Amino acid sequence: MEEEFQFEQLTYKKQRHNNDFGQGFYTGESYEQAISFVSGFDHSSVYYIRFDDKNLKCKRYEVDQEWMMTIAYYRGALDEYRNHPIIEKLIEQSRDCDYIIAPIADNRMFQIINSFIAGELTDEQCKHCLAATNLGMQYIFISEKAVSQAKLIERCYISNNEREYYKNVRLEESKLGDNKVKLARKQYRGKGRYIDEILE
Repeated sequence: MEEEFQFEQLTYKKQRHNNDFGQGFYTGESYEQAISFVSGFDHSSVYYIRFDDKNLKCKRYEVDQEWMMTIAYYRGALDEYRNHPIIEKLIEQSRDCDYIIAPIADNRMFQIINSFIAGELTDEQCKHCLAATNLGMQYIFISEKAVSQAKLIERCYISNNEREYYKNVRLEESKLGDNKVKLARKQYRGKGRYIDEILE
C-alpha cells in the first residue's frame, strides 16, 4: 500500500513541465519499449501498471500536425506563437481530458520537430520523418482521477545482460530510423506547408 501511495504522489505532483504533453504520469505500452528507454541507467527497473479507464475522458493523437505542434509547445519551442489562436486551441484540447494516448517523441524526434519549427521542414516532411522513427505509443495520465485509477502491480529489476541487449537494440533501431528520415526528407521535399504559413 505504501508503494502505491508513493507512486501516486511522486508521478503526478512532481513531474517536469517540459515533457511531451506537460505535467502528467507517463507510461509506455510494452515491457520491451520501457526497457529500451531505461537501459542506459544502472539499477534500472520496469513497473507494470493496471489502469482502469472507466468514466475517464481520453484524448488520442496520431503522427500529424496537431501532435507535432502540441509537443513543440510543451517542450518550449513555440513560445513566440503561444498566444496564437491555433496554439491556444491545441493546448486547451490537450488539457480537456483525463489521459492522453499519443506516439512517443524522444529527443531525436524532437530535433526533427525543431527543424519544422525553425522553418527548415514542411509539416508533410516532418510528419513522414517522424513516422519513420516509430517508437510506439505512450499513455499520459493528466488528471488526479486518472492517476487514482492507475495501480502499480509489479516491479521488474533489469539484469546487466538484459540492459546491454536492449541498448544494442535501441542503437540499431536508431540507425535504421536515421536512414528512413533521410529518405523521407527527400521524398516529401516541397510538399506541405512551413510553420509561418500555418501560423500566418
